[in-house]
Amino acid sequence: MVQLAFPDDGSERMFIVTQEGRVFLASRNEADTTPAALFLDIRDRVDDTGNEEGLLGMALDPDFAHSGAFYLYYTQGSPRPSRLSRFTVSATDRSRGDPASEQVLLEVPEPFRNHNGGALLFGPDGYLYLGLGDGGGGGDPQGNGQKLTTLLGKVLRLDVRGSSDGRYRVPPDNPFVGRGGGVREEAWAYGLRNPWRMSFDRATGQLWAGDVGQDNWEEIDLVVKGGNYGWNIMEGSHCYPPSRTTCDMAGLIRPLTEYRNDGANCSVSGGYVYRGRRLPSLFGAYVYGDYCSGRIWALRHDGERVTEQRELADSPLRIVSFAEDPEGELLMLSFDDRIYRLRE
Repeated sequence: MVQLAFPDDGSERMFIVTQEGRVFLASRNEADTTPAALFLDIRDRVDDTGNEEGLLGMALDPDFAHSGAFYLYYTQGSPRPSRLSRFTVSATDRSRGDPASEQVLLEVPEPFRNHNGGALLFGPDGYLYLGLGDGGGGGDPQGNGQKLTTLLGKVLRLDVRGSSDGRYRVPPDNPFVGRGGGVREEAWAYGLRNPWRMSFDRATGQLWAGDVGQDNWEEIDLVVKGGNYGWNIMEGSHCYPPSRTTCDMAGLIRPLTEYRNDGANCSVSGGYVYRGRRLPSLFGAYVYGDYCSGRIWALRHDGERVTEQRELADSPLRIVSFAEDPEGELLMLSFDDRIYRLRE
C-alpha cells in the first residue's frame, strides 16, 4: 500500500492504492470486517520493477460523487514516460473503476528508474498538484531540478477540469506563464529532488512537502508559488555536493526543518498538519516520518519559523505514507500491509 484516498461524499469508504497497480475499495469503519473489494486493476500498464516505480498517486475529483472521475500517476518503466491519467467509474457499477476509460493527460520522460515523485492531490483552489522527482541518477546529473524547461524536479499545478480538449490547461496565474524560451508553464515550484508526499493544511491552505535527500539530509518544505528549493545547488540547507564549502544560495528557499540521513534515517515521508479531535495535543502540528527508521516527528510553524519540534514515536514501521481521513484524523501506511493510527 502506498496511499489512501477518501471520497468526500459522506460515505465510510476509502480507496487503498497499491504500488503494483491495483486499487481496492474498503470500509474505513474499524468495526467493519468486510474484506476490501477490487476497484481497479491496471497492472497491465504499470511497471513497478524499480523500488520507486509503480502506481504512485491517486486523487479523487472534487466532485467525485457525481462525476465518478479520478486521477492516477504511475510509471511504465524507464525509458517509457510516467503518466498522469484520468479514469472514471464503470457506467454499470459505480463501485468499480473502468480501466478502459483511461485518458492520458500528461506523459513525463523518465531518464532513470528512481526519483519519480508521485504526490497527487487537489488544492483548495480546485487545481491538481503533482510532485515530480528530478528523474533519478545520483546527484541530478542532468540538472533537472534547476531547469525550468523540464517538468522534472517540480511541483506542477494543472487545471484538469476546465480544459477545452479534456486534458488540462495551465492556470493563467501560474508563476512562469508567459516566460517563453521553452519554460514549462505547468510548474508551480522547482528545485526539488524527490518530493514524497505533499498535503494541504485544511485550515490555512498551505502546501507542505517532504523532499527526499541525496546522501545526508532529509527536508520538510512549505511550497510556495514560484519557489526554488535549491536542488541540486543545495541538499537541505547545505551546499551540494558536500565537498563544496560555498555555493550561491541567493533566492533559494531553505527547508523549514531537516534531519540527518545517518543510515537509520534514510527517506522522509511527508505527512499532514493535524486537524482532528483524537489527539488534541497535536492540533495544528505537522506530523511526518522516516521510511527506514520508523521515527515520527511533529513540528509547529508560526508563519516565520519553527517554534516546536519533537519526536512522537520510534516505531518498527516502514512508513510509506500518511493519510488524512475526512474528519482530519491521521493514518499511517507501512509495507507490512497494515494501516495504523497514532494514539496518545
